[in-house]
Amino acid sequence: MTGIEGPFWRVIAVFRVASLVYAAVLLLRAGGYAHPATGWLVIGFMALWTAAMIFAYSYREFRGWPLLVADMLVTLGCLLATPLVQGAYQPGSLPITGTWMGGAVLAWGVYGGRRVGAVAALIVSLADLWLHDLRGPGVQFETLPINGTVLLFLAGVLVGHVARLARQAETRLQRAIEIEAAGRERDRIARDIHDSVLQVLALVQRRGQEIGGEAAELGRLAGEQEAALRELVRLRPEPPSAGDADLRTLLQVYGSASVTVSVPATPLTLPAAAAGEMAAAVGAALDNVARHCGPHAPAWVFAESDGGVITVTVRDEGPGIPEGRLEEAAATGRLGVAQSIKGRIADLGGTVTVLSAQGEGTEIEMSVPAPRAAD
Repeated sequence: MTGIEGPFWRVIAVFRVASLVYAAVLLLRAGGYAHPATGWLVIGFMALWTAAMIFAYSYREFRGWPLLVADMLVTLGCLLATPLVQGAYQPGSLPITGTWMGGAVLAWGVYGGRRVGAVAALIVSLADLWLHDLRGPGVQFETLPINGTVLLFLAGVLVGHVARLARQAETRLQRAIEIEAAGRERDRIARDIHDSVLQVLALVQRRGQEIGGEAAELGRLAGEQEAALRELVRLRPEPPSAGDADLRTLLQVYGSASVTVSVPATPLTLPAAAAGEMAAAVGAALDNVARHCGPHAPAWVFAESDGGVITVTVRDEGPGIPEGRLEEAAATGRLGVAQSIKGRIADLGGTVTVLSAQGEGTEIEMSVPAPRAAD
């Protein structure tokens, strides 16, 4: 038995054996009931089935609905054989199976969770109640095995719930182990890059500035790549949920010698499509900086999450935007800010605030609601 479920199946195996022994003891104490030969035949079949189920449930590939349904049908068959063994109904008596019938309920709960465990308990309980009504037409409500029914439901629901929690804990533990392993590998690669590639890029940048001319341009490009690579190896992205993306990773692409990208240490998780649109809006804002302030003008990108809102701010120290210039550009069909930035963010249910003054630079603040974390 492997995985977190292994202990549960071992406990069920112990329960089946103990319940089988208990059913045999009840048969002995009752002197074999009305039909001893039939009683021992049923007990013998229960013993064979117990051994078969202990073997089958010990292998993950055998666990599935075919085995679970077969286990339930055999349990119901042994339970409904009670009249053939005990004869006339005796108030307060247990069926021939005793507590053995709970093994199938526990198996269903471990495999499918609390709801499936409750369904299994309902099936067995209905069969037990119907059996008492069949054996005693005059049976009163007070003599029905209500306590056994309640215990079956509690066992199925609680064991199923605990098994589901254990599986979730195992998944989270495995994910944490993978993240830790990825972090160690990233640290190793970062050290190698720092000791080799970054040192070479820094040397090229320094020598290019010293030589001048075309070498200076080469040095500038090397400096931009060095800055981008440093940001890349510094960031520790966590794997987002399926269908989501970490906005930090998308924003780091824009880092360069002239563009400073600052992101928090915790993930900025958005649906993948939303993260892509927001990153594209940031790219459009940086394109405007390069177009109106110069290709090497400094710019800053700040990202943060606060109060269920993810905000990204793009700031520059350019000449600023004259009052009314954005409206004039939109009216003449130049929709860079109106569509590429405001339009994208509006489609995500967010807002854009542009703060600018003549000669004091521009600040574009884009905010979108963050998805609520799953319970």
